[in-house]
Amino acid sequence: MNFRKLKSVNFRKKEQWKMFDLEEELKKLPAKPGVYIMHGPRDEIIYVGKAVSLKNRVRQYFQSSRNKGVKIERMVTKITRFEYIVTDSELEALVLECNLIKEHRPKYNTMLKDDKSYPFIKVTVGEEYPRVLFSRRMQKDKSRYYGPYPSAGAVKDTIELIRRLYRIRTCNRSLPRDQGKDRPCLYYHIGQCPAPCQGYISREEYRKHIDEAVSFLNGNYREIVKELKQKMQQASEELRFEEAMEYRDLMNSVQRVGERQKITGSDGEDKDVIAIAVDEYDAVAQVFFVRGGKLIGRDHFYLRVAREDTPAQILASFLKQFYSGTPFIPRELMLQYDLEEKELLEEWMTKIRGRKVHIRVPQKGSKEKLVELALQNARMVLEQDRERLKREEGRTIGALKEVAGWLGLSGLERIEAFDISNTSGFESVGSMVVYEKGKPKRSDYRKFRIQLVKGPNDYASMEEVLTRRFTRGLEEKEAEKELGSFVRFPDLIMMDGGRGQVNIACEVMEKLGLDIPVCGMVKDDRHRTRGLYYQNEEIPIDHSSQGFQLITRIQDEAHRFAIEYHRLLRSKGQVHSVLDDISGIGPARRKALMKYFQSIERIRSASREELGQVPSMNASSASSVYNFFHGEDEGDC
Repeated sequence: MNFRKLKSVNFRKKEQWKMFDLEEELKKLPAKPGVYIMHGPRDEIIYVGKAVSLKNRVRQYFQSSRNKGVKIERMVTKITRFEYIVTDSELEALVLECNLIKEHRPKYNTMLKDDKSYPFIKVTVGEEYPRVLFSRRMQKDKSRYYGPYPSAGAVKDTIELIRRLYRIRTCNRSLPRDQGKDRPCLYYHIGQCPAPCQGYISREEYRKHIDEAVSFLNGNYREIVKELKQKMQQASEELRFEEAMEYRDLMNSVQRVGERQKITGSDGEDKDVIAIAVDEYDAVAQVFFVRGGKLIGRDHFYLRVAREDTPAQILASFLKQFYSGTPFIPRELMLQYDLEEKELLEEWMTKIRGRKVHIRVPQKGSKEKLVELALQNARMVLEQDRERLKREEGRTIGALKEVAGWLGLSGLERIEAFDISNTSGFESVGSMVVYEKGKPKRSDYRKFRIQLVKGPNDYASMEEVLTRRFTRGLEEKEAEKELGSFVRFPDLIMMDGGRGQVNIACEVMEKLGLDIPVCGMVKDDRHRTRGLYYQNEEIPIDHSSQGFQLITRIQDEAHRFAIEYHRLLRSKGQVHSVLDDISGIGPARRKALMKYFQSIERIRSASREELGQVPSMNASSASSVYNFFHGEDEGDC
């Protein structure tokens, strides 16, 4: 696809884009199809849209006479600049819009709250000895794909069943290139692989196994059930009861795969049935997956919407985002609403699929009932989730309000918690975890390797961590880095400890000229959270409250993150071989010794002559190794 970027109002420095002249830039807009991108106060992308005529569409946002709705009115007040990309057609604009929304997730676009990818069963028919694999992506790699399936667990179970039934290899060896290089694996010895890696089965015979597996995936279960039943009966008659039970279990597994869901139609076509349930601020899209005429599963998706968005608009936005991210598009989509962009969406999906895609709104019969069923499911999910969201809000925002009330703070949103970890004097590390609106924001977590403090001194280590964190933040603010790693300061600092840790933090704040409240998370004798230390006194808190549970989660998370980093450093420090301490033994000789003798104990018990026989070793290096393990001086050689 060839996009022509004719004009981009793109300023790289803050001072430049602040000089953005709206009227002048509006005059330059072309009357051509394309995509427009709105930027906010921090130059972040806040909205992406497409237009048949950029000139007409973008101008509409800034015309006071138009009734734009609450969401758009709010968005317009935050626009600091815009840029646009001219395309050759509206279809190209649609594709580009989908890609940009997916990449940047703008605040004012209708957005999918969860981005899921569905699993496939992949048969590598392009290989000489094919495999059956689990895959999240459908690629043009000469493989055959089955799915998508709504359950990853069901896919893994099916793959395991196929491997057991048809004795398909599980290894990643490149065959026939690697034939005979290594011994056959465990699956060969337990009778679940014919060992093509050793050439024990011909290419033609192995292909028969694959053809049977493909037939099974195409839905031909009857033959394998019949065969397994015969084997079960034969084994039972011959008193091989354990083997008969195994055949019985396999037969039951096959039947479960074949009878996963009811038949929804006799046409055997692939369809997606989609319905939207909407309330004031939220929406749920319910998708039924019909494959080969069978309803194989369903799933729902949450969307962030504005009050003035119509259900049809929300549905159109969902389709764009969902099908720009899924590798599979069925022949037919059945919807509850007719869409303004129906023809354009059909053209776009047809181009991706490579074959015609139809978007239909059924009016009667079984298809209309299926859409109604999807709608009922969407409404049910939305109703059920209202209660869940209320509980979640109590755990997060509600808990944060409780903490703010105990400390007498207003506007509390972002909390940064700090902890120090060291073990037996091994180098200390610091952790910073961030909670926003009562939820962990892991992208803002930071870890610090203590550089200036020697030994286990928690107070000095904490002073170093805080000084480095906030000095870096001040430097980024001075450099006007809107998106720096440390540029955003917290509304509250929480220290893992009491008076001593809080005093250290207050001293750092005073030294740097910052006015950020600091409190300590105090623990009892059993190392459990007891309360908060704030402004030289311990504040009693309700241990049954959501606020207390939030404090406990923050404290545990800060400790976990510090310990995790400390363990990582310890593991790196412990990757050491005793051979590293021997003079004249470098990496090559160390590797040769281990390959020849297989263990340190064998090297220790070896004679000088045996050591000298190792490739890359000479008499001098052999003597060095022997003397090292036997406590002899170099001169004794």
